[in-house]
Amino acid sequence: VQLQASGGGLVQAGGSLRLSCAGSGESFSMYGMGWFRQAPGKEREFVAAIGWANERTYYTDSVKGRFTISRDNAKNGVILQMETLKPEDTGVYYCAAARYTTAQAMGARGAKNDYWGQGTQVTVSS
Repeated sequence: VQLQASGGGLVQAGGSLRLSCAGSGESFSMYGMGWFRQAPGKEREFVAAIGWANERTYYTDSVKGRFTISRDNAKNGVILQMETLKPEDTGVYYCAAARYTTAQAMGARGAKNDYWGQGTQVTVSS
């Protein structure tokens, strides 16, 4: 089972990026899936998730209204559409998956989520 994250890059403040997480090895339809990020010198933090059953979404406060997470059935994964990016959004973004887990629970589980992708760098310049 693998998760492959892609789509990071360098963007100016106010710009947009679209991150993709593709799953392989099994169907992730029974998994909650989400994104975490880690800025230099800081701990990894929760960003957004989508639940396995009712597809409810959950976001950390700092990205509400700017980021949108959705399922990508074609890639057996999720997409994170990021708008109005800010320098404080800079970091390595990791996708994660946890079987039979709600979006809010993924945030609470943190590093205990079942599977992790390799990370993709997002840099927002001011």
